[in-house]
Amino acid sequence: MDRAIMPSALGSGLAGSVKLKYVKLGYQYLVNHFLTLLLVPVMAATALELARLGPDELLTLWRSLHLDLVHILCSAFLVVFVATVYFMSRPRPVFLVDYCCYKPSPSFRVPFTTFMEHIKLISNNDKSLRFQTRILERSGLGEETCLPPANHYIPPNPSMEASRAEAQLVIFNAIDDLVRRTGIKPKDIDILVVNCSLFSPTPSLSAMIINKYKLRSNIRSFNLSGMGCSAGLISIDLARDMLQVHPNSNALVISTEIITPNFYHGSRRDMLLPNCLFRMGAAAILLSNRRREARRAKYRLVHVVRTHKGADDRAYRCVYEEEDDEGHSGISLSKELMAIAGEALKSNITTMGPLVLPMSEQLLFFFRLVGRKVINKKWKPYIPDFKLAFEHFCIHAGGRAVIDELQKNLELSPRHVEASRMTLHRFGNTSSSSLWYELAYIEAKGRMRKGDRVWQIGFGSGFKCNSAVWKCLRTVNTPTDGPWDDCIQRYPVHIPEVVKL
Repeated sequence: MDRAIMPSALGSGLAGSVKLKYVKLGYQYLVNHFLTLLLVPVMAATALELARLGPDELLTLWRSLHLDLVHILCSAFLVVFVATVYFMSRPRPVFLVDYCCYKPSPSFRVPFTTFMEHIKLISNNDKSLRFQTRILERSGLGEETCLPPANHYIPPNPSMEASRAEAQLVIFNAIDDLVRRTGIKPKDIDILVVNCSLFSPTPSLSAMIINKYKLRSNIRSFNLSGMGCSAGLISIDLARDMLQVHPNSNALVISTEIITPNFYHGSRRDMLLPNCLFRMGAAAILLSNRRREARRAKYRLVHVVRTHKGADDRAYRCVYEEEDDEGHSGISLSKELMAIAGEALKSNITTMGPLVLPMSEQLLFFFRLVGRKVINKKWKPYIPDFKLAFEHFCIHAGGRAVIDELQKNLELSPRHVEASRMTLHRFGNTSSSSLWYELAYIEAKGRMRKGDRVWQIGFGSGFKCNSAVWKCLRTVNTPTDGPWDDCIQRYPVHIPEVVKL
């Protein structure tokens, strides 16, 4: 009896879900194309009415609309004036011409066994060793992540000279690749923005780049520090603002984090996490507002939304540089980090939603919000379907928990977070540059098509959640070089919940 009932029950449930799917698709089409569906019948009725009129009636109608020369000239002037004001007040388009990511040498690889052996030789604290082992086992990192040369010494050698050497290695290699790929000349760079949170020498990293490439003396340069893993999108926002003010300009943006001076030698658990997760990396991005660059540019910047929760004490201190009781300096990560990140994301998407979501999703969100306020406060808030607004998602590869939480909150599929998970596995947490390794992964897989929209989401100390929206201007051919060129055929890989060491 039960066996006979089960297929019919499953069939009816499947039919119901299919019907609901088509109802939702019909609703979305109706709302998103409301104006079109309204105007087509009106235009058809007008055309039919005109077709019924005879020649005399059409001539009478034309004469009734006849205007004298003064009216025509005034109308033409008004149209030209309004058009001029509109085009002059429009923001200049910002194009992403191209970008390059630093690819570490295989000699910098730090397999799990090597990392744990070094920790054993450096520290005699068994509890710290076991804690870091558990973190690595569940981190989502692979065996090919890299650390700078100074961190391969026993003990690590976090000197100023070694830190500068790492900065020169990762930044100059990324810029060299970008110059080679785009053909841009140093004298054509008008704006330079560099972000690196924890290494801020004098002269600055931006001055180091100007000296190396002999950039112009009137270049507008900026060096951002202490702004965390979301600083890459802050740099993009700053470059965009500068490009709005300065026409016919090119902007070079450098995003990196220097690992050498930031190895924590103590035993506090909340300060040991960065040792396990952060790895070396950098990205160089060329932006331009020159119209002629639109023909070869890959993307156009559509939106940047920045959210800062620093007014809240918990958010301000959840990622905090300090010294432990033994005087060892490092970055402490609060247990409340994920909850605070969720609150920051909620604020960010509340601003982002109206800019990108189709009207159907905005109406559903509005009606549910009104229903919760007026009818029943226990109703669950409606989570907009951002998959209708974006084809690709680049979520900051800060750790497995960050990616898991965003996948759950935004109801994304495994494919949508594939680029983030694979970047974390292959390169680790490269801080602000991780978003560009993820974008490079999508391109290396041959998935980027003309018209596709990309949402980059970054989190950083302070606490900040920043996001940027890009629109692909041309189908991107699978690159023959780049950070994924020698391993993309192996990805995606299965990442177990726990890798026993």
